[in-house]
Amino acid sequence: MQDKIELDNVSHHFDTGHERIELFHGLSCVIRADTTLAIVGPSGAGKSSLLSIAAGLEKPVGGAVRFTIDGAEVDALMMRASSGFIFQQFHLMPELDAIGNLALPLRLKGRRDAFDIAASWLEKVGLKDRAQHRPHQLSGGEQQRIAVARAFVTGPRFIFADEPTGNLDMRTSDVVAGLMFDCARETGCGLVIVTHSSTLAKRADATLMLENGKMRAAA
Repeated sequence: MQDKIELDNVSHHFDTGHERIELFHGLSCVIRADTTLAIVGPSGAGKSSLLSIAAGLEKPVGGAVRFTIDGAEVDALMMRASSGFIFQQFHLMPELDAIGNLALPLRLKGRRDAFDIAASWLEKVGLKDRAQHRPHQLSGGEQQRIAVARAFVTGPRFIFADEPTGNLDMRTSDVVAGLMFDCARETGCGLVIVTHSSTLAKRADATLMLENGKMRAAA
C-alpha cells in the first residue's frame, strides 16, 4: 500500500484575545507519495496551518488525520520522523559548515556514513566546493540549496515546504524549485508545497486552492 496522508473533514481555528479566527472547515483530501502537490491561496487562508496538520506537526481542532507508512497506520510522531521540512528561512546551524549541516540529521539517527551521504548530496545540489563554508559565507540561494538537500538526506517519505522560495530572487527561485521537484521525482518522495508563486505551483502534479475556508482543485 502506498504511503499516504488522509485528511477527513478537518477544521481549524485559532483564538486571539478578542475573537476566534476560523481558517477552514470540513476539508478532506488524500495526499499520496510519488506525487507533488502545491497548496495556494490568499494570505491568511490557513495554508501553513494546513501544511502543519498534514505533516503531523499540529492537530486540527476538528476532523481526523490518518498517516500510512509502509501499509501501516502510524502516529504523528512517526510521520514527522518519516518527513523532511523546508522553510522560507533556511534554519541552518550557524556553527556548522555546509557538510556538517547536512550530516547532522543523519548523525542524530546514528548513521556512521553520515558524512559520506552528506557529501553525495552536496554534489547533487552543485555545492561540493562549498563543503567547508559556514552559512554566513553562503548566498541565500546556496543556503536554501543546502536546506533542500538536508530535507532529503535521510530518505524521507514526504517533504513539506512552506514558501521555500519566498526569500529568493526570481532566477534563484527557479533553480531551487527545479532542484526540489527533481529530487522528489528521483527519490519517489511526496512533495507538498505552500506557495504564493503561480510559477512554482504549475510545476506540481496537482494544485489545491484554499480560500474562504474551503479547498478545491485549481486549474
